[in-house]
Amino acid sequence: MRAHLRSLAEVGASLFATLFATGAASAQTAPADAAGAESPGGVADIVITARLRSEDLQSVPLAVSVVGGTLLDQSYTINTQGLTTLVPALNYSSANPRNTAFTIRGLGSSVVAVSQANDGLEPGVGFYVDQVYHARPATAAFDFSDVEQIEVLRGPQGTLFGKNTTAGAISVTTRTPSFTPGATEEISYGDYDFLQVKVSGTGPIVDDRLAFRVSALMTRRDGVIRNSVTGRDHNRIGNQAVRGQLLFTPTETFRLRLTADFANFESDCCTQVYLRVGQSLRAPARQYSALAAGLGYAPPSTNAYDRLTDIDAPLGVDTNEGGVSAIADWTLGGATLTSVSAWRFWNWDASNDRDYTGIPIQLTQHIPSRQDQFSQELRLASYGDGPLGYVAGLYYVRQTITGRPISIYGPAAAYWLIGPTTGANATPVPANLLDGYGQDGHTRFTTDSYAAFGEVNWRPLPRLTLTAGLRYTHEHKEGDYDTTVFGGLETGSAALNSAKRSILRPQSYSASDDDGSLSGRGNIAWQVTDTILGYASYARGFKSGGINMSGLPLDAQNQPALATAVVDPERNTTYEVGLKTRLFDRHLVLNLAGYRTDVKDFQATIVDSTQTVALRGYLSNIPKVTVKGVEADATAQIGRNLQIRGSLAYAHGEYADYPAGPCPLEAQGSATTACDLTGRRLSGLPRWSETIGADYALPVGGSGAIVLHADSNWRSGYYGDPSLSRFTFIEGYNLTNASIGYRSDAGWDVALFARNLFDADYIQNLTIQAGNSGLILGTPSDPRLIGVTFRARQ
Repeated sequence: MRAHLRSLAEVGASLFATLFATGAASAQTAPADAAGAESPGGVADIVITARLRSEDLQSVPLAVSVVGGTLLDQSYTINTQGLTTLVPALNYSSANPRNTAFTIRGLGSSVVAVSQANDGLEPGVGFYVDQVYHARPATAAFDFSDVEQIEVLRGPQGTLFGKNTTAGAISVTTRTPSFTPGATEEISYGDYDFLQVKVSGTGPIVDDRLAFRVSALMTRRDGVIRNSVTGRDHNRIGNQAVRGQLLFTPTETFRLRLTADFANFESDCCTQVYLRVGQSLRAPARQYSALAAGLGYAPPSTNAYDRLTDIDAPLGVDTNEGGVSAIADWTLGGATLTSVSAWRFWNWDASNDRDYTGIPIQLTQHIPSRQDQFSQELRLASYGDGPLGYVAGLYYVRQTITGRPISIYGPAAAYWLIGPTTGANATPVPANLLDGYGQDGHTRFTTDSYAAFGEVNWRPLPRLTLTAGLRYTHEHKEGDYDTTVFGGLETGSAALNSAKRSILRPQSYSASDDDGSLSGRGNIAWQVTDTILGYASYARGFKSGGINMSGLPLDAQNQPALATAVVDPERNTTYEVGLKTRLFDRHLVLNLAGYRTDVKDFQATIVDSTQTVALRGYLSNIPKVTVKGVEADATAQIGRNLQIRGSLAYAHGEYADYPAGPCPLEAQGSATTACDLTGRRLSGLPRWSETIGADYALPVGGSGAIVLHADSNWRSGYYGDPSLSRFTFIEGYNLTNASIGYRSDAGWDVALFARNLFDADYIQNLTIQAGNSGLILGTPSDPRLIGVTFRARQ
C-alpha cells in the first residue's frame, strides 16, 4: 500500500504542477465580463465580528485577515500552524503542543522558550473560540472542528476583547445549530497512512425553539521521523475532537447557545533531529565534535531532511482540553445585552529525550500540568445605523495551573555537561556522578484578572466616523515553586556537590504581583467614496506581567533572588494607517495597512550581574522593541469561475534597546556573559511573507464542476533563537498546497489533494542542545503528502 501511494504521489505531484500553472495562466486570460461564481456582482461581502457586532469587513477601520470555513475546508487547514499559510502576518512555532508560540507582526511570544514553557507568563496573542478566551497557547495546537470563520486581528486588542493582548487576536467562530436539518461527512486518506474523518449534524429538537449541532473530528498519521535504533516512526499525529451545541430561542428577543467540547492529542511525539554544529569560544574538548568523538558517537544522519534520529529515552504526548460555555443574548430596544460564561481545562503530560541523541545524557524530562480557568463577560452593544454606536462591558477570568517538573539524568551526563574535572582544585569528576540524578517538584500559579471596557463610535458627518475606547485591567497573580533533587553519586566532596547543583538544584520560593493598567485606542475613519475607506488609528496595548515559574537565579547567599521572580507588563503603542477599497465594480478588493509599534518592557531573556544576582540568563524585561511594516491583502474575482487571493506582509523588527541579552553561541566561552543586542533583528520574525491562492471551477455537463484550489506561501529567513546566533538562522522557504476534484450539484465532492506539493525541505523550529555543546537540533518540514477526499452534504 505504501509503495502504491508513493507512486500515486509522484503522478499527483506532476499533475498538480501542471494544473497550478494552468490555473495561473487562466487568471490572466479569463474574460473580464464574466460574473463571479458565488457573487455575480464581484467579490462577495465578508461579515466579521471584530468589534463584537456584525459588520462588513470593508467598513471596519482595522487590519483584519479573514479565512472562511469554505476556504479552510478547501485548503485542508485544520490548525493554527496551517493557518499561517493563508495569513502571512501570523507566525507559528512549536516544538510540541505545550511549547507552542504564535505571533502577529513578530510580537506575542516570539520564541518558544521565552514564555510557552513558563506557566507564569501570558501570551501576547489572544486565542478565542466562540468569544471564549483560551489562556494557554497550547490549546491552539489542537485541530479545528466545524469552523464557520476565523478572524486574525492585527495590532493591540483588549478595548473590546475579553483579555488584553498586545499583538493581536485569533478569533475562531464555529458553526451554530440550525433549525434546518443538515449533515456533512468527510473522509480523507493519504500517504503515511493519513486518515481524517469529519462529521457534523444539525437540526431542530423543538421547531423554532430548540436546535442542536454535533460535530466530531479524528486525524491520524504515521510518524515522519524514523528512529534508526528502534525502527519506530516518531512525530505521529493522533487528534480527536467532539463538540455538542444547543440553541434555545424561546422568544424573538432572547437566545441562548450552550456548548460542550473535548479534544485530545495522543501520539509518539515530539522530537527533533541533528541540524548543524556551531562553534563557540569554549575549549575544543568541551564542544560537540570532541565530546561525541570521545564516546565514539555519530548521529544517524547529518542531513536533517533524512528525518532520522536515534533518541534513547521515552517519547510521547498525552494532552487534552475541553470545557463548557453559555452565551446568552437579550435584545433590548436599540442594544443587545450579552453574557459569556465559560469553564475550561487543559491537561498535559509528555516524555522527551531533551538531549535529542542516542547518548544517555538525559533519561527523562516531562512536566505534567493541569490548567483550569473560569471566565465571565457581560457587555452591552448597540446595533443599527445611527450616528452613535457603542460597546461597554465587564470581564473576569481566573486561571489556576499546577505542574510537576521532573528531570532525570543518565550515565553520560557528567561527561557531557561537566567534564573531567571541576572546581578551583580541578577535582576529578566520576563518570557516574549524575547517573540517576534528578529533580522532582511542584508548582502552582493563579491569576485573577478584572476589567472594565468601553468603546464609542460617533459619526458627526455622513462619511466621517470617530472611535474612542478605553479599558482598565487589574490583575493579581500568585506563584509557588518548590523542587527537590535526588539520586546521583553520593559524595562528601564540596566541589562535586557544587557541580551537581550546577545541573539541578533544590529551590523553593513564593511570589505575588498586583498590577493595574489603562489601555485604549482612538480611530478616525473617512469613507472617501462608497467603495474607498481610509483610516488612521492609535492604540495602546498591555500584555500582563507574570511570575517566573521555571526557577530563579541565586543571590550572594545562594538563595533564590526573589527580586527576579516578577516580570513586569509589556506596554505597546501602535500607530496605523490603512485603506480599504472595492474596485472595478467590486471585482477587486484591495486593503492596505502601514504601522509602527513600540513595545516597552518587552518580556525576554536577560543576562545580568548585580550585587544580588549571579551572572546568568533569566526571564525579565528589556527596555524597548520596535516593529514597523506594511501589509496588503487583495481578492480578485475574474470571470464567473476564477478567484485569486494574495497577501503580502513586510515587517522590520529590531531590539531598539537590549543591553544585556544572551550571547550567541559563537561568542560564548566557559563563563556566562551578557551581550548587547541593541539594534539587532527581532528573533522569530521574517522580513517578508507572502501568500497567493486561487480557486477555479470549470462547469461540466450542467451537473457539477471540476474545481482547482492552490495556496502558496513564501517566508524569508529569520532567527530561531533570541541569542541571534548565526547558527540559529532559519532559511526562507516556500510551501504550496493544492487540490483538484469534482463537485457535484447533488451535494458530494471528491478530490485529490497535496500538502507540500513540491516536497519543500525547510526547518519549522530549532533548539540549541542543553549544555551548549554547539549541537543545533531542528524540526524538519513534513514531507509531501498526497491523498484523496470524499465529502457529502445533506
